[in-house]
Amino acid sequence: MKQIIQKPYWYWLLGIFIIYIGLNVYISEFYITAQYLSTYANQIHWGKLILGMVFTVVIGALVSVNMVSGYIRWKERQQIKKSGALACAGTIGGLATGVCSSCVTSVFPLVLGLFGVSFSWVSLPFQGLEVQVLMIGLLAGSLWWMGK
Repeated sequence: MKQIIQKPYWYWLLGIFIIYIGLNVYISEFYITAQYLSTYANQIHWGKLILGMVFTVVIGALVSVNMVSGYIRWKERQQIKKSGALACAGTIGGLATGVCSSCVTSVFPLVLGLFGVSFSWVSLPFQGLEVQVLMIGLLAGSLWWMGK
């Protein structure tokens, strides 16, 4: 883990984090939602919105650490197949929930809509925050597995 914070890997870590957050904001179209936050400020559940943003940042950080750690392990020729699969699933799941999971339909509900299934993260008990927590768990498990 100490290798990750050394100079060449630190730049990769920061770059992957920025690209992931940018991609997540773009895919979930949060830049459009952000324009209307002041208009609908009294109707927004701020706790869930802020928690969703914090979870997105945590997922982005875990994705970047997983990717750099996986690259370091690959260079050392250690077997990383299972941890790499978990990291991939966590990355895709994190992108599927978007920044504000209750504000947007995102990728997963859109794919289900192609098959005639109406679904939105808002229909879940915690408006999609539980999916973000699951992705954080997957990514943390991947890091743990890589460290073994």
